[in-house]
Amino acid sequence: MNMNHLKLKTAQALLACVITTILCGNALAASDADWPKKPIIAILPFPAGGSTDVFARAIGVPLGEALGQPIVIENKPGAGGMIALGAAAKAAPDGYTLLFSALTNQSISQALFKNPPADLTKDFASIALVGSIPHLIVVNPSVPAKNLPELIAFIKSKKGEFNYASQGNGSLSHLESTMFMQRIGAAGTHIPYKGSSFALPDLIAGNTLMMFDSVTASLPHIQSGKLRPIAIAAPERSPLMPNVPTLGQDGMKQFDVENLYAIFAPKGTSPAITAKLEREIRKILTNPDFKNRLANQGIHPQFANSEQLTVITQSEHAKWEKAVKSANVKID
Repeated sequence: MNMNHLKLKTAQALLACVITTILCGNALAASDADWPKKPIIAILPFPAGGSTDVFARAIGVPLGEALGQPIVIENKPGAGGMIALGAAAKAAPDGYTLLFSALTNQSISQALFKNPPADLTKDFASIALVGSIPHLIVVNPSVPAKNLPELIAFIKSKKGEFNYASQGNGSLSHLESTMFMQRIGAAGTHIPYKGSSFALPDLIAGNTLMMFDSVTASLPHIQSGKLRPIAIAAPERSPLMPNVPTLGQDGMKQFDVENLYAIFAPKGTSPAITAKLEREIRKILTNPDFKNRLANQGIHPQFANSEQLTVITQSEHAKWEKAVKSANVKID
């Protein structure tokens, strides 16, 4: 084979590669433009009925309408959100699986578990921050305490002979309880559940004494008189319960928590798809009617784009890793 013929063959091969690349790129672009063609699964780290579930379904309905395909909620509770995290990370990055993340909870679990199945900062594409839901201390009405000082005194009088509930090992509820007990110098028995919908019935029945829970999940039981609110673990009071002080207002300073929620996709999901999701989510979260409706359930819609969410996620991981080490929290 002479040199000219070799050059011709090489040029033809290169041209074929270029044509193939262009055709594949055009095919992918067309595929992304046609997305979605079927229902989209949103994996959640907590069971039905809790604040994460309520928030996800509230966003899922208008998002599905905007995309022309329904958002199917798939609850995978357990291990402080790690089961859902692992399942979402393993899903195909084709735009048909999303993770509705209880971001603060999963940042805490990331620091607590020795071998987490995935990492939000490494194994996912950020889409949007969607908001926050404050937590509060709730007790069974049989508890004589009406405020934080009275609750602390009552807990200390039990001399460790009491149970307290949480939304699960590695959850924000778990960490809040641990830090609270450390601050007041008490030690009861921690009973972890797979979310509020499992924990609240036992609290209402009097099998546990107290719990840090979301305003959204506890509110109906507070309104019906089945639970008593003690204090909000947030910088400000809830407009839904203006008479309930924050922990700081009732004497426990520096106990403010912003309980964040966000939406992610498995790493490798097309930027065109994630950008489309981000645009539609922005429209939903900035709709005044939507914001007012969620506010009545104790949910604070708050939008941040994908780039901002990436920074927020890294910050949450660093913040809660420090808090876990400082509190010396252990998995029960």
